[in-house]
Amino acid sequence: MTAKYQEKLLVHKIQQDGDTDSFAVLYDLYIQKIYRFTYLKLGSREEAEDITSEVFLKTWNYLISNRDQVVKSFSGLIYRIARNTLIDFYRQNTHTEISLEDLDDIRVDNKILKELGDKQEMQRVVKNLQKMKREYQEVILLKYIEELSTREISEILQKNTTNVRVTLYRAIKILKKMLER
Repeated sequence: MTAKYQEKLLVHKIQQDGDTDSFAVLYDLYIQKIYRFTYLKLGSREEAEDITSEVFLKTWNYLISNRDQVVKSFSGLIYRIARNTLIDFYRQNTHTEISLEDLDDIRVDNKILKELGDKQEMQRVVKNLQKMKREYQEVILLKYIEELSTREISEILQKNTTNVRVTLYRAIKILKKMLER
């Protein structure tokens, strides 16, 4: 059974029966990913933990209150909820920078960031990323940190795949220029 099919089955059980065990399985699969996504956007462990909890609560409520709606991709749904929750948070609060000590708490599995090797270079990348437009930050984080496909990113951002590819190309080009300075 493929992972996507298993996720669809779990979502169906949640929507039909309110199955908390199925939600617990999805929670375990996505907790680190959503935490990392929110942490890299916020820079604060406490805020990232709060937002991550809120994302899972909103996801549960969405699934329970939309029992008749077919969820094509749980991944797309939860990242869209995370993104919208972050947007709401930004509207209400000011943004803080990521500290070097907090960088130790991030588990980054991507080759690109592993090659950077040291904390100062990572901090430099994060600082430059934070200077970029939110749209560029999101596509880079979703593609290289969360390792999502272009199709999944297009679902989350509600844009077509061509637009996502162009945005990603521009974002990488800008980030490279910023890092060369």
